[in-house]
Order: sequence, then C-alpha cells, then structure tokens
Amino acid sequence: MCDVPAPDLLNNSDTQIPDVSALLSAAVSAIGGAERPGQVSMAQAVEKAIESGEHVAAQAGTGTGKSLAYLVPAIRYAVEKETTVVVSTATIALQRQLVDRDLPRLAEALGPLLGTELRFAILKGRRNYLCLHRVQTGVPEEDEGPSLFDPQQLSTLGRQVKRLNDWAEETQTGDRDELVPGVSEQAWRQVAVSARECLGAQRCPHGTSCFSELARAEAGEAHIVVTNHALLAIDALEEFQVLPEHDVVIVDEAHELVDRVTSVATGDLSAAAVEVAARRCGRLIEEAVADRLKEAGEGLGILLEDLPSGRMDDLSPALGNSLAVVRDALHACVTGLGPERKDAEPGDMAARKAARSSLEELHDTAVRTLEAFKPDAAEQFDVVWLEKPFVQDGRPNRPPALHVAPIGVGGLLRTTLFEQRTAILTSATLTLGGSFEPLARQWGLPPLTGTAGDAKTAAEGLARTATEKAEESEISWSGLDAGSPFEHAKAGILYVARHLPQPGRDGLADAYLTEITELIEAAGGRTLGLFSSMRAARQATDELKDHLTHPLLCQGDDSTSLLVKKFSDDERTCLFGTLSLWQGVDVPGPSLQLVIMDRIPFPRPDDPVSSARSRAVAARGGNGFMAVAATHAALLLAQGAGRLLRSMDDRGVVAVLDPRLATARYGSFLKSTLPPFWATTDPDVVRGALRRLDEAATA
Repeated sequence: MCDVPAPDLLNNSDTQIPDVSALLSAAVSAIGGAERPGQVSMAQAVEKAIESGEHVAAQAGTGTGKSLAYLVPAIRYAVEKETTVVVSTATIALQRQLVDRDLPRLAEALGPLLGTELRFAILKGRRNYLCLHRVQTGVPEEDEGPSLFDPQQLSTLGRQVKRLNDWAEETQTGDRDELVPGVSEQAWRQVAVSARECLGAQRCPHGTSCFSELARAEAGEAHIVVTNHALLAIDALEEFQVLPEHDVVIVDEAHELVDRVTSVATGDLSAAAVEVAARRCGRLIEEAVADRLKEAGEGLGILLEDLPSGRMDDLSPALGNSLAVVRDALHACVTGLGPERKDAEPGDMAARKAARSSLEELHDTAVRTLEAFKPDAAEQFDVVWLEKPFVQDGRPNRPPALHVAPIGVGGLLRTTLFEQRTAILTSATLTLGGSFEPLARQWGLPPLTGTAGDAKTAAEGLARTATEKAEESEISWSGLDAGSPFEHAKAGILYVARHLPQPGRDGLADAYLTEITELIEAAGGRTLGLFSSMRAARQATDELKDHLTHPLLCQGDDSTSLLVKKFSDDERTCLFGTLSLWQGVDVPGPSLQLVIMDRIPFPRPDDPVSSARSRAVAARGGNGFMAVAATHAALLLAQGAGRLLRSMDDRGVVAVLDPRLATARYGSFLKSTLPPFWATTDPDVVRGALRRLDEAATA
C-alpha cells in the first residue's frame, strides 16, 4: 500500500472536498494531460451511479482516459465516506498500471485537495502469496513425487523450489508476481496453499507474519483496493469473506468478467485427483476407508479411459454408478476425519486441512456432476465434459478428467454482485452489434426498458423465463458510450478480403498465405497477425518465415512479454499468435501498422461450454448462434481491431481475411461492433495505403 501525505491539510476533517469535476481537472493537469469530453462524461456517470446506486456500463475507447474517469469519483467517495471501493481487473498488467502508476500519481495530485492521505492496496487470492508455514514444513509427503525435492537432484523443479525457499528469506510481500523470473505452477504449489488449506492466522505459527493476512489487513484499511475478477468471483462463491467490506465495485475489462467467473466456478474430477485425496487422508483415518476411496478412483479412471472426449449430454448407468461410488467414498473419508481439533499441533492440523480441502472439493464436484444431467435442456444449470490427454512421445501428458461448469453465470452475478452493491462495468468493448444488451444479459442485467434494446434482445434470442423477469425487476442500470478520441475513419482502414474462399478446416489455404505475404510486404513488416488457433499461427509462421523479407516471430517461441517487446523494438518485425495477443498487445507507433485476422473467431463447434449455452438459448426459443457464437466473435474482433490505434498519431489497416464478414447475414452485426474505420474490399487500395504508410514511417 502507498500512503502519500497531503501537506498542511493532513487529517483536516474540516476540509471541504471539491467536487468530481474539480478533482478530475486537478488530476489531469498534474499528470500533464488534457481533459477529454468522453472522460468527463464517464466520470459524471460513475459519480451518478455511486450516488444513486444505479449500475452503469461505460464503454470507453483507447485514449479516453477511463482509469482516471472511474478512479477520481471512486477516490472522492471513499475518502468522504471513509470506506473502501474495490476495483477489479482481468489482467496483471492493468493491476500493475493502477497500483504502480495511476494511483500514486493521483495520490500526489489530489492529496492537498482531499485533506487526508489516500490509501490504496492490491489484493489477490491466497494462492498468489507464499505460505511461510508451508515453506518451513514442506509439502506433505502424500503430494510429493519421488525424490523431486532432494537437494542433490539438479532438476528444473528442484532448482525452482530451492530458489523459492531462498526468496522466502528476502521477500517483503510474498507476492508471486514480484518473483522475476517466475517459476512453474508445479513449483509454486510447493510453497502456497488455498484458503481451504490455510490454518488461519490464529492457529498458524506464522500468523502474525503471513503475507496473505498482511495483504488483507492492508486492504482493509485502504480507500481503493485493486483485485482481479477471479478473486471477485471467489468472494461471491465462497462462504467466507475474501474482500474488505464495500458497497461499490468497479469492474474494468468487464468484457472478460463472464469467462473469469466461469473459470472459477468450474469443477474438475479425475482419478489422479481422487488418488491424491486418498493419500492425503490415508494416515489420518482408518486404512480401509481410505483404500475404499482409492479403489473408487481407480474404477473411475478405467471407465474414463474408455469414454470419448467432449460434452456429455447423457449420463450412462456405468458412469453414474462410478460417480456415486466416488461421492460416497469421499463422504466417508470426510466423516472419518471428524471435526477439527483446536488443540492439534500445527503440523497435524495442516495435514488435516489439506486432506479435508481435497475431499470436500472433489465431493462437491461429484455431487454437482451427477445433478447436471436433466432431461429438459432449459432447466440444466451445468454442462459436463470429458477432456482426454494429448499423447506426447507415446505417453499421455495428463489423465482424463471430467469438468463441470455453469452454463450461465448471470444468476450468480445478479444475486452476489448487482443485488448487493453498486457496480460500474467498463471496457473499451462493451457494445456488440451496437448494443449493450448482449453482454448485459450474460452479466445477469435486465434489458434496458423502453429502448430499442428490448427488440434487439429478443431478435438475438436472449429469451427470459418468467422467474428471471421477476428477479430482474429490482435492478436498474444504464449504458454510456464515452466514445474515443481517435478519428477512426481518417486513421484506419478496415479491409475485408472478399475475394478469398471461405476458410476451411484443413489449415490456411494457399490463397490466404499469399494474401498475408502481399500485405506484409506492402506494409514493410510492422504486422501483428492474430490467428483463430495456434495451429494456424504456427502454419503461417513455418510457411512464410523463409519467404518474407522481414523478421517473423511466433507466440510460443519465447515468453509472450519478451516477444511483444522484440516486436515493439524492431519496426520491421512481424508477430503471429493467438488468443492472448487478440487482447493483450499495446504497441503504439510505427511498429504496428497492420493487424491481420485470419478468420472470424467463432468458438470451436465442439467447445462444451459455448455449445451448451447455445443449446440452452435455443431451448428457450432464442437464436443460440447469435446469442453465443456471434457475440463471442464480435467481442474478439473488436478487441483484435483495437490493437491498431494505441496513440493519437497511429495509422494503419485492420485486415480480416474471412470473406464472410462481407457476405454473411451476420456480417453486419459483427461489423457494427468494430471501430468505424474507412472500409474497403479492394486489395489494391489497401496495399497502396500500406506502402504509403511505410514510406511515411521511414521518411
């Protein structure tokens, strides 16, 4: 946490805090910027939401200054009321920007006007902090692999664990993100525990110096707490409180909220996980009870090996019986552990906590999986699928696993977020097809009554049940498009390669590779290639690397952050990649003047969650394709196109090679989500524009 005193006015309770407009002006002036109309209107909307309790969804394009637009009214409210406002983000990069740059500058700029010090902190889930008790006692024997942690063994994992133990002696925060370079997930698990495994500050020998507890205490005293969507979801899902008391939450990168909450709410069940749970409790309960669980897990594993991967629409009798046996065996082990003993030694207590955590989590997942299969698709709440391992060098890289995920998280968000506190949701992309409705429905917000949004919602198939209508009646929200400072039609071109064949399933056609080559050569490099799959990105890299006259990097060749840095530093370099690059690249200037998207990024037809959501919409009389697949594609297209213009001087081309954007009926919905670039389907026009941009950049 950073505390910046306000000279002469520190703790002056009689100081009248200026209004949001005055604070925003002071903040922008101190930072050396200029107020923008969109930033001012967004700050006013956030202030109104906080005062009225009405939620607001605020779309603010790159360059609007949305961080200041929500931080300034949040700071004013938190300081005036001596309360906490939570800011949730999807990415570590934005968390670091807020905590390391934006909030310190605001603290310094606004301190004299606030009349008190501004206190802010970052808070993450317990697993993100090093556990001093786990470091001292080591990982339980039941979790260890053979000889992995022998100090003499010069394995990568062994060296990483040794490094973590050394780091534990010097770190002030225990925050995993501050360990550079990082370590593997497997190594980190040896020094971290989940909330369920934690002994608790009162019982742990290291409770007074626990990094997670210190971070929580610091957050409890802060005006602004920065966290992530995952922890926001955990706070909503778990019975214990994770975040400090707050009545206002700001969700930045809100377009990611549904996916992050879905991920947290997904349960996993495999024979390997059952075996670990059996080993953990093996020395703590009767041997016969633990053996029963081990045998149940082995039976499940044999059955899963013979089943096909993918979504499960029906529960076979054999799998149903196996899951019931596993469920009952898990329950018997939990019963065998008995209640927690307050007089137990910390070591014994930690072992029991770890065992109970594994058993209860797997038991809940088994119960949930069995309950997921209902005859009426409209009444199903969860989707179940089996994921089979990839075979590498003749061996599977992991055992088969069942997964169970919520078909929708709108109900959860509605009851745990929107009915409990005021929410401000913001991102550069919130309107899809020109409307807030598609994302609002996924969040669990009702249609905007009295607007064209109602008709659009019905047209897209986001049908509602009578129960949902009643639940939504008490929730009020508004939408604001704060615009963008960019003149998109003058700064950028949207090129759709209408002449190309439709994309196929067998990789990139030769015509696509030729088109990519011609565009890159016209641009003089300077290209970010966004592909719908890693397979396509790798194919394009392998086939073009020796033919292009410019350097070509591919995601996976090195860490993504290092690749982006190389791409940014060398103007002629091209970078190809997939998912994370569609949303995670910020490269202003002449290094990026061409964004290529190989195809419309619809979800895979066999994606279990999207297909289940589409089917659920159809079961209620809606259009599942438009409600799910088209919405997903529109969001990613807008995010991908948003990589082009990152500063006021940027110019360039967004090239979509998929002709369906120009020819399909849903094309207009997708294009209306994109920034209003000047549009063309003429390849000669685009290549000419790229050559002129290249000449200007090298002049």
